[in-house]
Amino acid sequence: MAKGIVVILTGASSVGKGAIRDTLLADPDLKLFYSISETTRPQKEGEVDGKDYYFVSHKQFAKSVRDKELLEYAEFNGYYYGTPKAQVEFLINKGKNVLIEVEAQGTGQLKLNLPDAIAFFVMPESIEELENQINRLYGDDQATVERRLSKAKMEMDLAPLFNNIVYNNDTEKAVAQIKSVVMEEMKKRAAE
Repeated sequence: MAKGIVVILTGASSVGKGAIRDTLLADPDLKLFYSISETTRPQKEGEVDGKDYYFVSHKQFAKSVRDKELLEYAEFNGYYYGTPKAQVEFLINKGKNVLIEVEAQGTGQLKLNLPDAIAFFVMPESIEELENQINRLYGDDQATVERRLSKAKMEMDLAPLFNNIVYNNDTEKAVAQIKSVVMEEMKKRAAE
C-alpha cells in the first residue's frame, strides 16, 4: 500500500487559511484527514477537545516535546502549538492523505521530519488587504492588531522558501490551485 500524502498549509496570519482548509477537507477527491494540533491555549467557547485541538497543560506539552512526540511545535501569544507525530504517521502509513495547518515557523521542522510533504504558503492579495482583514477581525484590540500585523509581515518574508505560493484573493481559486498540485502528486504516487 502506498503511503499517504502530507499537505502542509501555512501562510501569513489572518490570510484566510481556515476557509481554504475547510474547503480542502470537504473535497471528496482529495480524501484529506485533518491533523489535530496539541495546544496549551485555553479552550474557547464552542471548541471541542479532540476535534479543534488537543488542549493540554504546559507540563503535558513539555513532556511531548521532551519525548519527541511532536513533528513540530511553535509558540504564539504565549501559548504552544504542536503536531502530534503518532496520528500523522498512523494515517499516512494506512495510505491516508493528511492536511496539517501550521504556523510558518513550524514548516521547516515538518519538512525535515516529512520530506515528501507538499507545503503551500498562502499570501494575501496585498499587504493593504491583509491589514484591512486583521482590523476587521481584531480592530477592537489595537495591541492584537499590531502583533498580528508584525507576525504576518515576518511570515511573508518566509514565502520565497516555498515551492508552492498561493495568493488568496479568491478562496475558490486558491483551493483549485492547491487541489491541482495535490491531485497531480496522487496520480504520480499511484503510478509508482
